[in-house]
Amino acid sequence: MATLKKAGLITLILSLILKFAGFVREAVLADKFGASALTDGYLIAFSLITLIVVMTSEGFNSVFLPLFTRSKQENENESYKTASALLNNGIVILVSCSILIYFAIPIFLPLFFSDVNAQTLETSIEVMQFFVVFLALISVNGMFESYLQSFRSFIPTQISRLLATLMSAVFGLLFAEELGIYSLAYGFVFGVLVGTIIQIISLKRYGYKYYFTFKSDKVFLRSFVVLFFPAILSSIVGQINVLVDKVFASGTIEGAVTYLNNSSLIVSIPQGIYATTIVAILFTLLSEQGNDQKKFQETLHRGIKITIITLMPMTLGVIILGNALISVIYQRGLFNAVDTAMTYHALLVYSPLILVQGIQYIILKAMYVQRKTKKIFSLSVYTIILNIAFNYIFIKFFGYLGTALSTSMLAFFFLIATSIALYKDLDKGQWRRSLFVIIKVLPASIIMGIAVIVVKEFVFYGFPPILILIIASIIGVIVFSVTLLVTYRDGFMEIINLLPKKVVSKFIS
Repeated sequence: MATLKKAGLITLILSLILKFAGFVREAVLADKFGASALTDGYLIAFSLITLIVVMTSEGFNSVFLPLFTRSKQENENESYKTASALLNNGIVILVSCSILIYFAIPIFLPLFFSDVNAQTLETSIEVMQFFVVFLALISVNGMFESYLQSFRSFIPTQISRLLATLMSAVFGLLFAEELGIYSLAYGFVFGVLVGTIIQIISLKRYGYKYYFTFKSDKVFLRSFVVLFFPAILSSIVGQINVLVDKVFASGTIEGAVTYLNNSSLIVSIPQGIYATTIVAILFTLLSEQGNDQKKFQETLHRGIKITIITLMPMTLGVIILGNALISVIYQRGLFNAVDTAMTYHALLVYSPLILVQGIQYIILKAMYVQRKTKKIFSLSVYTIILNIAFNYIFIKFFGYLGTALSTSMLAFFFLIATSIALYKDLDKGQWRRSLFVIIKVLPASIIMGIAVIVVKEFVFYGFPPILILIIASIIGVIVFSVTLLVTYRDGFMEIINLLPKKVVSKFIS
């Protein structure tokens, strides 16, 4: 456990750097190209890459990791052969798919984005085709996360993600004038290539043995195939809904896709950090404890407790400080104050997703371990259908904000439905334990929110946004920590116990 804590802390630091690099990239995009038809087109194309990354890093991971962990415990050498065969077959399928998709994009994309600006559509097609050429590379890069997690290794994956994001920003800064908006796409692919090499070297160092074979264990393969497609759909339901949002939003006002994208990226700050650190570690533990009901339930409850304690105050913080945050990140060059206000409106609607989807990560991972993929699959299908219907209705009344409202509402629906499906097979009273945590954390979050509002609106009103963000965030963390220590000491100690003992002792001393 001490090793996991150390890895978790390092991964957390890398996640923070990754998010910072992500916003450097977005700042470059905003500065060079603003909120325009061109950026809308690029963001629509990049949605495809996000979809692929989620499919491979979450969908593939959710099925592969539990199966591979058990297989490795039974027969390590055979598990490596099976994993290698799965990888080799996957590459062949991905290369074949990339050829078909490349030629299908100019035919089908105009059908989905029939009302979109001509420049937006042209940019989307060209950038999307470029990304599809490297479909196999991007997918394999995401698949390696699962292989590394089986060795309790989380850091190489974060480095790989960081390189893809950072190189995109660097290429944008250096080559925007020569290559235009395509410079960001070139940088992303270059970063993915370097990151893939790093992950391969790490796997070899951990003792993974690669075999050039296409034959895998029949039982493993059968289990994988049965679980894989439902897992893929359920893992990308969020991204499909985001793509649906962009389809509808692209027909409203110019820049709508950019506003939604920028606000959703801010919402993803705590989600991304949390999902790549705490959730990754908890999923590894849940996979190892799948046959021990008591340990499984305790790990599940602990994961939900940590989620609520960390993400509830963050949700309130983003709502209160969102306008200043958007201004600091995006408002420069061609991205003006009006664009900031439009983005903030979308952010307010998206903000509940921080907590809701954070809890959802834990629920889904637990369901994957219990092999409830069919239930997840059916609920995912309902969610996509409802999102299309809600978008069609809400966009008439709320414009581009209707798409954000639809996404937030469906996130609540999906969380409630999956929670019912999970908890019905657990010991009675487990769901009450989670509800109790929400009640205990809420007072500390509200008091923190009041303190942040006072700092922002009264004490430091009129100060530069960056200064308000820093001071208000520090005060918010202090107020929440002190209040939580008084009102919910067990919860406070749960967070403290996540840190390695050496870090805690040095902090106290």
